Amino acid sequence: MTAYLDNSATTKPCKECADAVTDMLLNNWGNPSSLHNLGINAMKVIIAARSVIADSLGVGREEIIFTSGGTEANNLAIFGAVKARKRLGKRIVTTAIEHESVLQSAQELERQGFEVIYLKPDKKGNISKEQLFDTVNEDTILVSMMYINNEVGTVMPVDALKRAVKRANSPALIHIDCVQAYGKVNINAKKLGADLITVSAHKIHGPKGIGALYINKEANLTDQNFAQSFGGEQEKRIRPGTESSPLIAGFGAAVKAFPLMNEQKKLINELNTYARKKLSDIDGLRFNNDESASPYIINLYIPTFMRSQTILQELSSNYKVYVSNGSACAKGKKSHVLSAMGLDDETLDKSIRISFCRYNTKAEIDLLADAIKDLIKKHPLEKI
Repeated sequence: MTAYLDNSATTKPCKECADAVTDMLLNNWGNPSSLHNLGINAMKVIIAARSVIADSLGVGREEIIFTSGGTEANNLAIFGAVKARKRLGKRIVTTAIEHESVLQSAQELERQGFEVIYLKPDKKGNISKEQLFDTVNEDTILVSMMYINNEVGTVMPVDALKRAVKRANSPALIHIDCVQAYGKVNINAKKLGADLITVSAHKIHGPKGIGALYINKEANLTDQNFAQSFGGEQEKRIRPGTESSPLIAGFGAAVKAFPLMNEQKKLINELNTYARKKLSDIDGLRFNNDESASPYIINLYIPTFMRSQTILQELSSNYKVYVSNGSACAKGKKSHVLSAMGLDDETLDKSIRISFCRYNTKAEIDLLADAIKDLIKKHPLEKI
């Protein structure tokens, strides 16, 4: 038996996704920009996928731009928003616990002379609405915040973004990175007041290499704000080039296969509660996030002399348990999220992330708990 509990890094593609990708590769392989029947048939699939993704966000089909994934969508959103509003102010508000694609974009904008405010979380990764209200001012041109943190599962105060901007009489555009929230909570772009939303397929049992960016048509943003490459009319000239119709088809199929939200929420809550109970029985283990976090993510400190990378390798090689020590994009670097939360070096060095999906079972959690117990027994903290 194996236990794959690293779903925040990537998810196993669902059957509906795999079938859709295979069909496009083998049977519907025309260039969607071609005007003959093979091209038209491929374009019909792209239109259907764009529609189902738009419907899932409560937006118009024409407001969805396909990208290579969440990182590209975040980059397009941030640099596009700043380019569109740069004559109206210099301040950008984000948080210290965003994905690297947001943080590194913000750091580049700092080098270009913009003022970037990084809101700091508390010890459990929470950021308050009051921090937003105190920071967003009339000079703010962009507020970028993830909906759910990818390492500790913090549910961020995205419902306050629109109020903060309005209260400050700010010209700011609102960008929400929904990569970890999409398919897990109900997202309505209009209700959130979002101008830009990032989603990714491989976090929702879709294929890797495909994501999408919602761009609010009422924000009057032009393709010139967002385009970073040139050479075609595809995706409104924001992202020209032949569309990856197999990946887009798989993305749409994965969204169409979403289970009922309430049923999925009940299942994941039960798994989270069961996991916390099993893990809390292990002496010395500490949870880095609390129960107010997304039930899809548990972040915990393991009391052993080994560092997190070695813990992961041990769990993988000897127990067939697959977890992570943070964002896969960080490639083993110390977690900037746990660091921003003010946790000590010992905790940073020996923490792992468990992340669930709808296919996980209690038996996998049992395997995880037994593996951690055995690992600690073999490699106790006292050996330091």
